[in-house]
Amino acid sequence: MTETPLATPARSALRLTRSAGAVLGGGGILVLAVLLAVTVGAVPIPLATVWGVLANHLSPGLVTPDWAQGREAIVWDIRFPRALLAALVGAGLGITGAALQSVTRNPLADPHLLGISSGGAFGAIAALLHTGLFLGLLTVPLMAFGGALAATLLVLMVARVTGATSADRLVLAGVAVSFIIMAGANILIFLGDPKATHTVVFWMLGGLGLAQWSHLVYPLAVLVPAGLWLWSQGPALNAMSLGDETAASLGIPVARFRLSVFVVGALITGVMVAFSGLIGFVGLMMPHLVRFAVGGDNSRVLPLSALTGAIFLVVADTVARIVMAPEDMPIGVVTGLVGGVFFLVLMARKP
Repeated sequence: MTETPLATPARSALRLTRSAGAVLGGGGILVLAVLLAVTVGAVPIPLATVWGVLANHLSPGLVTPDWAQGREAIVWDIRFPRALLAALVGAGLGITGAALQSVTRNPLADPHLLGISSGGAFGAIAALLHTGLFLGLLTVPLMAFGGALAATLLVLMVARVTGATSADRLVLAGVAVSFIIMAGANILIFLGDPKATHTVVFWMLGGLGLAQWSHLVYPLAVLVPAGLWLWSQGPALNAMSLGDETAASLGIPVARFRLSVFVVGALITGVMVAFSGLIGFVGLMMPHLVRFAVGGDNSRVLPLSALTGAIFLVVADTVARIVMAPEDMPIGVVTGLVGGVFFLVLMARKP
């Protein structure tokens, strides 16, 4: 039976309403996850105290402080910036993974597997152990971005030289480059100051313990414009996911567009890696879960991948803080365990 002319607009409006509802619902869950992350830990903080500290800082004099200064420092100076950094990093990795999976037509593509995270790690390690902070606090994120961008260009160069034009072979090129770059990063650690290498090793396993309010502006300033640009390219990513020939027939400059997505992904990943270390599987898992729930339209997949990535990493960091309290477990351990189980479940569902 054919659809009436009004059926398509009605269905589009229904999809838009569902998407808006999903985004609002995800935003509410994210707020709850952040509050949970702030209240729990080695020193539990009542929710009323958290709200009071937040209100007092946002509008001084609005409430009368009846809590200890130590608790206020835990809430405002330690846990809030850490939870917000986790949300920013998770959102960045989630939306980047969704974009890379579409532009490469490979469900296994993510910043980690394509070598982008490894390049960011190489640049950050070089800054921390060898060059020093010659540009101040911007040294590490800038060198991490430079390493991520260099890794991206290296992957594309290897793919072109070897004739790896298919999406699958592009991912294989990324995996190979990732191993080579991580070998170089390990050499940098080996040659670095032994007194400083233990912090770098913890950073390579992923950690958000160094989060500060002053640091949040950098990932936020990158994630918002870059994420909005990726979101605006949802129709083009939909076309790319159907194949290069289909995308080219629709007027999309395939090679240039793929390179643009890779560069934007490198920018997001490089900055996130600079402040969180290497955190795997977020960009791989979240788009799969979102597509399972809402379908393959990237206009919905991209923002919801960012939201679910933010929620997941906030919860994962909370688990990492409390499972070995008062010590912090590297968050990469938590995401690795969850990611491994996710892969097993995915293999069991798809023959």
